[in-house]
Amino acid sequence: MATPHSRSNMVFKQIAANNDVLIAAMVIAIVIIIVLPIPPALLDILLVINLTISLVIMLTTMFTTQPLQFSVFPSLLLVMTLFRLSLNISSTKLILNYARAGDVIKAFGDFVVGGNYVVGFIVFIIITVIQFVVITNGAGRVAEVAARFTLDAMPGKQMSIDADLNAGLITEQEAKDQRKRLQREADFFGAMDGASKFVKGDAIAGIVIALVNILGGFVIGAWQLNLTLIEALQTYTILTVGDGLVSQIPALLISTGTGILVTRAGSDQSFGSDLASQLTGFPKVIALVAALLLVLGLIPGLPTMPFVILAVGAGYAAYLLFSEERQLEEIGKEKEMIDAKKIARQPENVVSLLQVDPLEVEIGYQLIPLTDEKQGGDLLDRLAAVRRQCAMELGILVRPIRIRDNLQLTPNQYVLKIRGVEVAQGDVMPGYHLAMNPGNDDVKIEGIETTEPTFGLAAWWITEQKKEEAEIKGYTVVDADTVLITHLTEFIKSHAHELMGRQEVKELLDMVKESTPALIEDLVPDLINHGEIQKVLQNLLKEQIPVRDMVGILECIADHAGRSKDIDYLTEVVRQSLSRVISQLYTHNGKLNVLTLDHSLEELLVNSIQQTQEGMYPIVDPQTTQRIFDNLSTKFQQVNFGDNPPIVLCSARSRLAFRRLIERYMPNLVVLSLNELTPNLDVIAVGVIELNEN
Repeated sequence: MATPHSRSNMVFKQIAANNDVLIAAMVIAIVIIIVLPIPPALLDILLVINLTISLVIMLTTMFTTQPLQFSVFPSLLLVMTLFRLSLNISSTKLILNYARAGDVIKAFGDFVVGGNYVVGFIVFIIITVIQFVVITNGAGRVAEVAARFTLDAMPGKQMSIDADLNAGLITEQEAKDQRKRLQREADFFGAMDGASKFVKGDAIAGIVIALVNILGGFVIGAWQLNLTLIEALQTYTILTVGDGLVSQIPALLISTGTGILVTRAGSDQSFGSDLASQLTGFPKVIALVAALLLVLGLIPGLPTMPFVILAVGAGYAAYLLFSEERQLEEIGKEKEMIDAKKIARQPENVVSLLQVDPLEVEIGYQLIPLTDEKQGGDLLDRLAAVRRQCAMELGILVRPIRIRDNLQLTPNQYVLKIRGVEVAQGDVMPGYHLAMNPGNDDVKIEGIETTEPTFGLAAWWITEQKKEEAEIKGYTVVDADTVLITHLTEFIKSHAHELMGRQEVKELLDMVKESTPALIEDLVPDLINHGEIQKVLQNLLKEQIPVRDMVGILECIADHAGRSKDIDYLTEVVRQSLSRVISQLYTHNGKLNVLTLDHSLEELLVNSIQQTQEGMYPIVDPQTTQRIFDNLSTKFQQVNFGDNPPIVLCSARSRLAFRRLIERYMPNLVVLSLNELTPNLDVIAVGVIELNEN
């Protein structure tokens, strides 16, 4: 057997399941109220219902955190306006026909009028004007501006959603939900702009109905009900003022709710939470107000007690807020200490230790001031300049260079690492200058003898006082920072191929794609992939050929990748396409001094080439290889290349073979082919490397 409680639950569930039908019936009933006569007792109930719903609406707007949580508000505002007007019409009929309109209206009229009809009517007019002129107009204007700004901002917000979707930050469903929410916000503020006009019309209608009730009631009471003028004025003024207040107070509540709803912005809390937290967020302000109230209370002529009482209350509130602020600070400090202890007890997170930086500089403790701007160090700024220089000269993207202090190093030592492995090192002395020997052994200078770490030149560390003397004697003098930076720059140039990873290639291709998208679309991935492009660029950088002209390099690869994807072949044709760059890189005053290969040596190299999985390599017996190396060393001693590096010039078919043969023995030797030089270049052969030379 069902209990009364369970039966009531079933009733509520049935009502909830058919709430749309119920709401439609209520709207129809509101229209019927306008036509049918309503007894005073039922009118009292409907007036109380109107007041209750208005209170619920206003309080709901204070507890919402986002406008869309009350998205039905514009439609509800229309229904409530229609409900109030229907009640106004019903009460007007009762007032004019029977000179009574229920206990609620009479009670409101007696309470407000208080025996003075003029005062009561003025109070009613003031409430109506406040609602119409101040609250309703302001809320309408805010809704209008919000609607306009929301519509103007929609394209940018939609683009932001598309960007997040393309970046993978949100899913496609989340993007759809955000677009739908954005559209609903625009529709909501647009509807609020129009709905606020209902309240304006309601206020005007209230004033008109009040005037009709008083004037009409005065005429009906005097002529039809045989009341005296005083009795008619008293009766209909009380009823009119009561009717106006019963209708305008709910309207005032809804107007206030409208203003609160459309003026809420940039918050995830309710109105009360925001108000309490923000007004009490600055205890100093409340303390200053307390002091100001106390001063005002001591001024002669002003009432002392109200100001003193409020000053004491504000001062006590400020004291409590200051105490709470100090407690929160102490709790925060204790929490930080507890968290620190927990972290100390927890196992160390070793994931970060597995990450290896592409390029790293470790320094001894006496070199740390070089990185501190407060102590005059500019090493960090100069590292940024090194990255820019490498981008300009080599066309490579150097990742940010990490600097670490290492107490295991000697105080003045630094170490250059690639992917965590030490590759080079040196020593510098902060506060000293490095003076490098000009090549004249007869010129001596007093200092600490050393070797310049980049090029291995003889040098001396000298003090600031000796700097001018060294420069007069022709020494090249640089500070400690410059020594380290120069070494790092040359180090990057000589190991640039190791820093050219697939990610760097991807970023270079993305930059090219911005200006020449057709090139990348034709090349990658149909003709060649990122890894193969990386190998070509590494081969170029390994011989210090700049890859700044990425468009030209990729155009050349695109032209020849259809014939063969052999990395060595593609590298050689790219080198030939960079003939202007290579010629300019190694010429001095338009001239190029070179060593050439004997014809028999070239034939030997070409015939000894064998293709392996790693590329083409010459297979030459050790005795012949050693004889070639000896001949090279002899020629280098005999020939003066001037300001140019040692260069060997050979044919295109033997260039790579000769380079692969001597790259371990002489990694810095420049090997060029005739096809890599511009026709107008003045090439001077200063020697020939012969195979049978002793």
